[in-house]
Amino acid sequence: MTPRRRRLAIPFRLAVVLGVVAGIVLTALGPATVSGLLPYFTIQSNVAVAVFAGYAAWRAWQGRPEPPRALKGAVTLYITITGTVYHLVLANPASPFAMVQPHRGPGEWWGNQLLHTVVPLLAIADWALFDRRGRLRPRYAAWWLAFPVAYLGFVLVRGLVVHRYPYPFLDVGRLGYGGVGFSALAFAVAFWLLGLLFVGVDRGLAGRARGVPPAPAVAPEETAAGPR
Repeated sequence: MTPRRRRLAIPFRLAVVLGVVAGIVLTALGPATVSGLLPYFTIQSNVAVAVFAGYAAWRAWQGRPEPPRALKGAVTLYITITGTVYHLVLANPASPFAMVQPHRGPGEWWGNQLLHTVVPLLAIADWALFDRRGRLRPRYAAWWLAFPVAYLGFVLVRGLVVHRYPYPFLDVGRLGYGGVGFSALAFAVAFWLLGLLFVGVDRGLAGRARGVPPAPAVAPEETAAGPR
């Protein structure tokens, strides 16, 4: 990253940190408490992206190399999952897993928008604008599923104790373990494909940045004497 881009990245990443902190604080103004919010993937992914953004901003300020691209790809994927699942599944009346949206005061409403919309968009923009291209590999898309799988295990074990589940598609009391397993498999495939999309976009942007010339019209095996 050039010094100019590094300077531009610092306030951008600090905005991500502030957005997460403000989102959690404003959301906690409602009936939910901070400890009550912790079991949600939304909060965990937002905290992860805030920690990473703060660390990346500090390294940029010190003029040190960027953190590992695979790790940045992971946290960007997780916060993208948060925004996508919220808008397409949980807050979508047409979804079979739509959650009843409670009445929210102004502060809580803004907190919800920060965590589910603003921070995911900022994180994606940071990845697109300031990350070094061409470092992601297709196998990363499978590796990145480790945290969602661990989260699933956490939710199921916690549900055995408190008999509550943070999301309707993980509610064993409603769907049974077979239904939850089917939902988890469907989401895992979707998340894997989303990870592959990140890898594909990364490679596409890398090719554009390098100005890759078009493929030659004559195959390398052909010579002036004709094909070998």
